[in-house]
Amino acid sequence: MAALDGPAGPFSSRTEGGDPGSTWWPRRVSVAPMLDWTDRFYRFFARQISRRAWLYTEMVTTGALIHGDAARFLRFDACEHPLALQLGGSEPADLARCAKLAAEWGYDEINLNVGCPSERVQSGAFGACLMAEPVLVADCLKAMQDVVDVPVTVKHRIGIDRVEDYAFLADFVDQVHRRSGCTVFIVHARNAILKGLSPKENREIPPLRYDYVHRLKQAFPDLDIHINGGFRGWADIQAQWDHVDGVMVGREAYHNPWMLADADRLGWGDARPAPTRRQVAEAMAAFCAAEVAQGVPLKAMTRHILGLYQGLPGARQWRRMLSDAMALRENDAGLILAASDAVERRLSR
Repeated sequence: MAALDGPAGPFSSRTEGGDPGSTWWPRRVSVAPMLDWTDRFYRFFARQISRRAWLYTEMVTTGALIHGDAARFLRFDACEHPLALQLGGSEPADLARCAKLAAEWGYDEINLNVGCPSERVQSGAFGACLMAEPVLVADCLKAMQDVVDVPVTVKHRIGIDRVEDYAFLADFVDQVHRRSGCTVFIVHARNAILKGLSPKENREIPPLRYDYVHRLKQAFPDLDIHINGGFRGWADIQAQWDHVDGVMVGREAYHNPWMLADADRLGWGDARPAPTRRQVAEAMAAFCAAEVAQGVPLKAMTRHILGLYQGLPGARQWRRMLSDAMALRENDAGLILAASDAVERRLSR
């Protein structure tokens, strides 16, 4: 399924310069990897709104790729580029094997998860707990870099548990960079509390320390430093560009996806008009119809687009129609157009 023609959809070729080792544009704005949320259906949707924002998969564990159905986890639509695969793991050989597989599938970046605080992830000895082992993290990154030509990056926290001093963060980045050569660090500007807090609480309770990430960029001016955590609007995002190389947006880009309509213009100076919500709804209806024909339940896709009309009159009706269990049981992608029609009629009054 191709992306929208005209104002929406990504560029068709990699013609613009980007950061070192990449044939795409710099990661000024990216959408964070979010488990159960940033699957290929959401990413196709996001790409209909922004041509340029970097997209990240959900975290995929090395075990899932090596012992499971790799195609299920790695499949994506060509319009999703630029696209990064986030891997979870701590065995350099396994990560190298999975990175090579991802590069063969055509991913533009491989990202290592060193930020997830869930106890389930910790039981596999990866995620945020790896911040205590910078040498191992470097070994993992180096193993992946040795087998792929695309950028290998790392996403991590500013600290773990009660280790809250900036020196810990700076030492982690310094060791990982010197030992692996990794140049792109995506920093969630909160500590990860490894015991006692749920993943949701870990996104809300530890205080945000943007100043730590700013200091990191000052200390390592030649590295690509990106900031993540708590961004709600463009004023906050634009303010960060004075201090770091890029901003990664998480849940706001999911619940209020239309914020991405401004990403190309504000992030890269792309003057082409953004799509309309109706155009995006039409693209999603066509995409979902094709997926339904392949056996995908409609509800697996409509759940990701409930925020399309967020903040507008009729948004509640849009969400209600696309969440109606009886209607979804019909697996008719025309439901998306019917819901859009209802909202657009209200907006045109």
